[in-house]
Amino acid sequence: MEDQNKNLLLATVLSFLVILVWFVLFPPPEAPPVDPNAPAAVTQAETATTPPAADGSTTTAEAEPLPEAPRLTVDTPALIGSISLLGGRFDDLSLKAYNETLEADSPIVRLLSPVGEAHPYYAVFGWGPGTGLAAEDVPGARTEWRVVQGGTLTPDAPVTLEWRNTKGMVFTRKISVDDRYMFTVTDTVTNGSGAAVSLFPYGIVARHGQPAGLQNFFVLHEGMVGRTDGTLTEQGYDDLMELPVVEREGAQAEVVNATTDGWIGFTDKYWMTTLIPEQGVPFTAVTKYVPSADIFQTETRKPVQELAAGGTVTATVRLFAGAKEWATIREYERDLGVAGYIDSIDWGWFYFLTKPIFAVLHWLNAAIGNMGLAIIALTFVLKILVLPLAYKSYVSMAKMKELQPELEALKERAGEDKQKLQKEMMQLYKDKKVNPAAGCLPILIQIPIFFALYKVIFVTIELRHAPFFGWLTDLSAPDPSSIFNLFGVLPWDAPVPGSFMALIFIGILPILLGITMWLQQKLNPQPTDPVQQQVFAWMPWIFMFMLGGFASGLVVYWITNNIITFAQQYIIMRSHGHKPDIFGNIKSGFKKKEPVPVSDKSKKAKK
Repeated sequence: MEDQNKNLLLATVLSFLVILVWFVLFPPPEAPPVDPNAPAAVTQAETATTPPAADGSTTTAEAEPLPEAPRLTVDTPALIGSISLLGGRFDDLSLKAYNETLEADSPIVRLLSPVGEAHPYYAVFGWGPGTGLAAEDVPGARTEWRVVQGGTLTPDAPVTLEWRNTKGMVFTRKISVDDRYMFTVTDTVTNGSGAAVSLFPYGIVARHGQPAGLQNFFVLHEGMVGRTDGTLTEQGYDDLMELPVVEREGAQAEVVNATTDGWIGFTDKYWMTTLIPEQGVPFTAVTKYVPSADIFQTETRKPVQELAAGGTVTATVRLFAGAKEWATIREYERDLGVAGYIDSIDWGWFYFLTKPIFAVLHWLNAAIGNMGLAIIALTFVLKILVLPLAYKSYVSMAKMKELQPELEALKERAGEDKQKLQKEMMQLYKDKKVNPAAGCLPILIQIPIFFALYKVIFVTIELRHAPFFGWLTDLSAPDPSSIFNLFGVLPWDAPVPGSFMALIFIGILPILLGITMWLQQKLNPQPTDPVQQQVFAWMPWIFMFMLGGFASGLVVYWITNNIITFAQQYIIMRSHGHKPDIFGNIKSGFKKKEPVPVSDKSKKAKK
């Protein structure tokens, strides 16, 4: 029993230390308060820097405000907003299905916003000038397009824009959108200038300053995300600000040439804006930071194309602007051939666990219709998968109990000879085919699963504002109930989730977690060592307060896991002839231990 308790103590302490370090070093971030009356930030630049011309020269942003321009309305089942005809920029998009908070009057989430408002964030497309063309001969940031076909942009009604330069060239842009978040921009140039020219198409996603509410959390990636030729790249905003200066780009930049596939853009926790050029066609991916204007920028550029007099050239690029929904992104990856697009979701270091865990969770939620019940069902699935290993561990623990009389006899024979005792114990374990360290495995198995599920609940939008039952209206947030107001009985508000007071005055779920851990302990008698007794006595309640600030969905998982583990251990113990005296163990835990007299200790030592 002593060795089994030591192994269990070691595993428990290890789990405790891992979670404690995680919780202390990387606590759940608190979103900064937003003042709705705060004025819009003053922008220092008119727009993002444009790509360099084919001859290597660079044009930069102008520090002037944008003039008013007509707008093209966008209205789809998922999106609402408008496109400015000045530059044809996508700079006003909101997500119909998502609100900022759970409040009834909460506004919907706004993804893109124009220059002149706080935190401008937008996408623009155009052509860079090459041989025979100047900057004013191609559409740019101040080019005003005119609508030649269509009205409101919907999934069933694409819109066509047109612009003509003074040399007789006609630039046509057809914009279409699906019923989710994917725009398709098809640019066509007809050369009526009478002379051969060259030019190249580009797309830009630009962000003025770092986004509001940036969390800067270790387990969450926010910033540039992209893929080129099978390689995924993630760079935070701090990383972008440290890019080397590239003279040709006129800014700090990183330029990567792709030959087969790729995409690039910016990702937030739940939202994303990315450029997706034609797959299988070479392109250049550029990540850029302009310090003078504090603009972060990603670009896709196609190679320079020669256009003979009277000739026509066409370029197509897609723009994803929306929520990082797993099913939607996976559909784009499969149906549109966007390689590796599912990795735009931040699966983390444990991607080999987080990906399949979320896939199963998503399927269970679709089948059950409640994310909380889906998490409970997922817990059963995970416990079934690890059952063979857990079964061996529990059987070994049961056999260890059967060996207690023989172990006690060995201790009596060995006396103070620790080396002899250790040798005979190892021989006994070998003869009886018992692994004394097996008791650690059920707890250690849970550590990577716990972290993987923590990641899934924290980053996937499917858990955002996902209700369970009753007071649990958001499984991605901590339990909002609190002892402070007796779980809503007293007429005052509970502490704000994430605050210090909320960590002390915990809610119902953390208390249930502590109780289930405590009951699980009571399957076994108390260890005889006083230090181990104290550690085991405090462990459930320490975990109760530690995990009280975690997402309620994660606590639901842990409670379910404890209950299943309790049942498994009880059944296996009974099958091996050992009936756990749960009530007796609980009762003994409340008994006051009488100190052993010094004289008795001496007599015991002499024996």
